[in-house]
Amino acid sequence: MDTPRTLATRSPVQLAALVVGVVFLLVGVLGFIPGITTGYDDLRFAGHESDAHLLGVFQISILHNIVHLLFGIAGVLLARTWSGARNFLVGGGAIYLLLWIYGMLVGHDSPANFVPVNAADNWLHLVLGIGMIALGLLLGRRRVTAGR
Repeated sequence: MDTPRTLATRSPVQLAALVVGVVFLLVGVLGFIPGITTGYDDLRFAGHESDAHLLGVFQISILHNIVHLLFGIAGVLLARTWSGARNFLVGGGAIYLLLWIYGMLVGHDSPANFVPVNAADNWLHLVLGIGMIALGLLLGRRRVTAGR
C-alpha cells in the first residue's frame, strides 16, 4: 500500500506530478486575472464565443479555467503516492492527447468547440500530453522503496 510522503521523501514521479499539478493550479487561477487574461470582459462560461486569451495567446473560458484547476487539484492530491502520481501523469497525458485530437478535428467556430480551444491550445495540449506521459513512464518505471 502506498503511503503519503513528505516533500523530501517523494519519488521523482511524485515530485513531477506535484509540479505539474501546481502549474495547472497556477494556470487556472491566472485565467481569472484581468491583464494576464486579455479580453477578460469577453470571458464566457463555455463555448467558442469566449474571446478571452490567457497571456494573449491561449483561448480560455470559465470552464477551461475550471478544468485547469481540477487537474491541478488532482495532481497535488495524487502526488501523495507513487501509483497516484504515475496514474495522474499517464492518464492526464492521455486525456490531453485526446483533447489535442478533438481540437484538431473540431472547427474553431463550431458549437462543438465548447471548451474552447484555438490552434495555440491544440499544440500546447499535444506537448502536455506527450510530456506528462513521458514523465509518468520514465520516472515511474519502478517504485522507489524506502531503503534506496
